[in-house]
Amino acid sequence: MKRRTERINSIIQQEISDLLREQINDPRLTALISITKVSTSPDLRHAKVFISTLGDKVNKDEILQGFTAASGFLRRQLANSLELKHTPELSFHLDDSIARGAEVLKLIDQVASEDIENEDEH
Repeated sequence: MKRRTERINSIIQQEISDLLREQINDPRLTALISITKVSTSPDLRHAKVFISTLGDKVNKDEILQGFTAASGFLRRQLANSLELKHTPELSFHLDDSIARGAEVLKLIDQVASEDIENEDEH
């Protein structure tokens, strides 16, 4: 990935995080939400925004709907800060890597505790 694209991805990630915290009033977007990654197409016309949140599937679907509803506002705000010829179209995607990581750690803890129990029995 080019250095410019990486820089733009970083700026978009930071700006959306700031806007989410300070200016968006949608009740669907009040949960603990993290912008984990932004991936912009090489022509800078499209940006995939990956979000992570804790909660059930229904809540996550509502959060995606909230982001879709707010995408026009977010895009207008990005246009002011990015200073690009074309502001990327935003699409939002769930990133479940944090939840998967927590599940892996839970499984590791289970295996470790079983090993300790087995050693104590012998």
